[in-house]
Amino acid sequence: MEALWKQASRLKEQVSRQGVFKQFGAAYGNSDNAFTDESEVNLHQRLEKLYLSTRAAKHFQRDIVRGVEGYIVTGSKQVDIGNKLSDDSHKYGVGNTCTCGNTLSIAATFYGKARSLMEKERGNMLKAFGTQVAEPLRAMVMGVPLEDARHLAQRYDRMRQEAEAQAVEVSRRQNRVRESTGNGEVISKLEAAEYKLEELKSSMVGLGKEAVAAMAAVESQQQRLTLQRLIAMVEAERAYHQKVLEILDHLEQEMVSERQKIEAPPTPAAETYKAQPPPSYDEVNGMFASSSVNDSVTSVDFFLGEALDSFKAESESELNLSVGDIVIVRKISSNGWAEGECKGKAGWFPHAYIERRERVLANKVPHIF
Repeated sequence: MEALWKQASRLKEQVSRQGVFKQFGAAYGNSDNAFTDESEVNLHQRLEKLYLSTRAAKHFQRDIVRGVEGYIVTGSKQVDIGNKLSDDSHKYGVGNTCTCGNTLSIAATFYGKARSLMEKERGNMLKAFGTQVAEPLRAMVMGVPLEDARHLAQRYDRMRQEAEAQAVEVSRRQNRVRESTGNGEVISKLEAAEYKLEELKSSMVGLGKEAVAAMAAVESQQQRLTLQRLIAMVEAERAYHQKVLEILDHLEQEMVSERQKIEAPPTPAAETYKAQPPPSYDEVNGMFASSSVNDSVTSVDFFLGEALDSFKAESESELNLSVGDIVIVRKISSNGWAEGECKGKAGWFPHAYIERRERVLANKVPHIF
């Protein structure tokens, strides 16, 4: 029973080792043939560990390459979308104006330019990902050093199996020698088998050392290159975000400035209209007309204006205004007054209190007359 248990334990260990080392080539033979010394066993175990390490590093490098390539594809689509948004914003800013001013057009132009700069920086980052990260790692995954090291490991594995088989042959011939009565031919064949085993062991150890050195060099290169490419990826992203932050900070300053302009209350030229009263209707209409009055008041093609601030009439000739009132402007005086009609009343009001409108909302039309 104990013998069966030991045999099962040996078989379990053998299967475990085959599960790892089958990556080199064929599976091992029976490990009962003790033909190796401690140094060769240590060499063999180190080669196993190196193989596992380089294989894991290779898979990690391949995963990075796939992830970066997928990110580049997705990022390129985002760049196209961002550039389209940039073009649309720029077209609106250049080709459109608003009746209440051009603040939105200016802001749209600012945004379009900033978006274009941001997408350019994103494109530079994606390019860096491709040239500085994906390409070097792909070259190493498919490179000659790793494949050469793996081939050496496979050759070592095959030679080790051959040595194991030869050890079995030596053991078999030793049994024949013990069973024979000094047969010279049997002894000669045993000596030849032992000599061949020693040659295989010597070649196997040399090849094993060469394979370990090659795998160790590849492992070191994998570790170094992969870390360098990860750092390069971080630096590219960091540079991208820093530049985008600078662009956004500048854009925010420009757009806040424009918002302040559109939200700031109007500042009518109060001193202009208070220094001189508005012309009277009699003067303007010619009952007591003088050349100076006629020269100072200009009749204009009627246009609509919207009151930006409230104005309280101080005489019968002046017109009360509230914020948002729509006025039909008919005359403009050189001293800062304008004459028009609003809500069925006519009179003078400071010209600076209104802003010209090409169109007005339909629901405001009834309030004009």
